[in-house]
Amino acid sequence: MSEQLRIAAGQYSSAGRKAMNQDFHGLCTPEGPALASKGIAIAIADGIGSSEVSHVASETAVAGFLDDYYCTSEAWSVRRSAERVITATNAWLHTQTRQSPYREDADRGYVCTFSALVLKATTAHVFHVGDARIYRLRDGRLGQLTEDHRVAIGGGQSYLARALGVGERIDIDYRGHSIATGDVFVLLTDGVHEHVDDARIAEILAAHAEDPDAAAKQLAARAFEAGSEDNLTAQVVRVEAVPHSDPEDIAERLTRLPHPPELEARDTFEGYEIVRQLHVSSRSRIHLAREMETDRPVALKTPGSDLRDDPVLLERFLLEEWIARRLDSPHVLKPAGRRHRQAHVYVAMEYIEGTTLTQWMIDHPRLEMAAVRELVTQIGKGVLAFHRQEMIHQDLRPDNILIDATGTVKIIDFGAVEVAGISESAGRLGADEILGTEQYAAPEYFLGERGTVRSDLFSLAAITYNT
Repeated sequence: MSEQLRIAAGQYSSAGRKAMNQDFHGLCTPEGPALASKGIAIAIADGIGSSEVSHVASETAVAGFLDDYYCTSEAWSVRRSAERVITATNAWLHTQTRQSPYREDADRGYVCTFSALVLKATTAHVFHVGDARIYRLRDGRLGQLTEDHRVAIGGGQSYLARALGVGERIDIDYRGHSIATGDVFVLLTDGVHEHVDDARIAEILAAHAEDPDAAAKQLAARAFEAGSEDNLTAQVVRVEAVPHSDPEDIAERLTRLPHPPELEARDTFEGYEIVRQLHVSSRSRIHLAREMETDRPVALKTPGSDLRDDPVLLERFLLEEWIARRLDSPHVLKPAGRRHRQAHVYVAMEYIEGTTLTQWMIDHPRLEMAAVRELVTQIGKGVLAFHRQEMIHQDLRPDNILIDATGTVKIIDFGAVEVAGISESAGRLGADEILGTEQYAAPEYFLGERGTVRSDLFSLAAITYNT
């Protein structure tokens, strides 16, 4: 098993010389699969002094982020998940101000700065709005990872140019940085970083290298001693271990299972009775099976010879069922569901009694435009279900589209699907080769570029043209 991401963290917050502490901070280190699929989240917010309710905004921003981020889809990238949550929080805060006595003066409303750090696999994802700061100390060198959103107006005066809750829309700075064991990340509100220079921050972190809590307290204490009249909040996060590969290992645990035997009609296998073979290729074998407990028909997909010695293709194969569980569309094949623990390498999907679009076009050589439009509309709805989850099918073609007896279209075969949330953790699941069928593949694949949602749309257009 690969090493899991581990950190040591310390946090400290004080009102300082102010009567009220309008800062808020928090950190969440989840257990189990969420640690790999979503990572560790750290957030800090600073209310503005002109508002009597900005402490509510700060608490809402941080608490909401740490709760809602982990409720987003596992298939979404960190960036999409975090930006969706921050955008929603901004809209809520802005609405609260519009409905309050401060609706004519946003600076007195539900407004705060916000900065967040999400550590996932080997990447630090930085999200930033306002003038708090995030630093990284590596090999004794301190680097600032955020830019202050302040505008100078002369005479040593400046104003905050960007904050949550000010407007209906928010522009969020995003950057991704590598993580290495021994890295120290520091989050500070302006009450601290305006009074403690970079050299002193690095010195304090070095002096308390084994005690992040002491480092956070000392940073705030130093700012107070230097005359800070603002609230004082500091978070210190030291990276103790970094995974060497995707720590979630979505399919790795399954690849250690034995491969199934050659299946024939009337064989029994893990609670299923094999009815007949549906399809065979070098990559997979598909059988119609009957779930013996419920008598339900199921399509069992077992790996072919090409996958047995190729761990990348085998992981892609096993991810198909995981992908299907995260899509909810009448136009996308569904997983069959399991009633027992899996003991062999295979995938169980719903069985569709129907025909491929390839055969359907042969059977209907002269289609009316209305029929083509209906088919393409259904395919498009299925494709949209992938894109909403930040997935790209990458192998849209008539052989991967089924039409059942009711005329309902189903997109099948997820072996080439790109999942943003997995790709950012496990580059090994990507492949340089063209995963789809060349006849329907978008031009960018032939140039060695990664696919986008437009790549699927190109394939859909090619299908429409040939239909």
